[in-house]
Amino acid sequence: MASSEVDQKFLGQFAKRTSSTNPYLSSFLYKVLGLSVLLSKKLVRARRLRKLDTTRDTKSLQLYHHIIWLAREGLIMVEQYIIPMVSEKLVELKVLSYHLRASFYHIFVLFHNQPSVHQTAIPSFTAKGQAVDRLSIALTPNPFEGGPVQPLPPGLAPISVPKSSAAFLLPAADYIPTATDCFVQASALADSLLGGSHPVRLSVKTEYAAYMYDCLHDGDGSRKVAQQAIKDVYNAQEGMDDDQFEDAAEMVQTLGKMMKRGMSGSVGSSTPRLGGESSTSRAGSSPSTPRASRTLKGMPKLPVVTNGVKSSRASSR
Repeated sequence: MASSEVDQKFLGQFAKRTSSTNPYLSSFLYKVLGLSVLLSKKLVRARRLRKLDTTRDTKSLQLYHHIIWLAREGLIMVEQYIIPMVSEKLVELKVLSYHLRASFYHIFVLFHNQPSVHQTAIPSFTAKGQAVDRLSIALTPNPFEGGPVQPLPPGLAPISVPKSSAAFLLPAADYIPTATDCFVQASALADSLLGGSHPVRLSVKTEYAAYMYDCLHDGDGSRKVAQQAIKDVYNAQEGMDDDQFEDAAEMVQTLGKMMKRGMSGSVGSSTPRLGGESSTSRAGSSPSTPRASRTLKGMPKLPVVTNGVKSSRASSR
């Protein structure tokens, strides 16, 4: 997501690199970086509050409101300032900028979409402040099955449409089409501008697969995106340094877990997290490997999905 360690690392690198050539762009990159650090803590806290009981909302809506506000401000800076100022020479920053835009819309879909993609989004409220379950609101009944008598009896007020409790921050709408288009565009840019093992490209693919599974509820599409990303890593010819190798190895392991979600025998269905796990893939690489020519040949075995059947194979490279 917009709070991933890989995105934050490259944001800091480009903010420092452009400080002398384009100070205005550098200032906004630093702002988005700081916002991303704050947002990552909020997202982890929101996930922990829903961890024990995923059928209820968090105890306080202030956390959700803060997440939506941070995502809204980040989206404004990315769309209005960063993307227009990125030159064609900075291909990595260009892909990262479009990925950040898709990531902020991903947050809108998770926490503020109307209709909600799950039951743990921000609830709606009536005029009296009582929470309303959006899933319980039925459509207009069939006229042949009965219904309210017209005109309404005395004392029976019309039903008011519930408004989202965060509507003062962002209009309650269906952000899925926009988010999907942003992910498709970011994924296409990553495929055309970056190598198969580049960490920024893998970051785009990882979140795209998570978005398809969690928001679009497309398990097959999510597994295909993850599987194709891993294939592109093994088929990549470009070299990488130690830091990029470690980032790529960690994301490949996360993509391998995503390939097994929703399948028979898999444990859990939540999106794996990139942080908090130490990568063990570097143990298989030789210490004498040059930094400029290091590839992912030492990657561990990864699952392969073929017509819904899981198997494992090592890289043929």
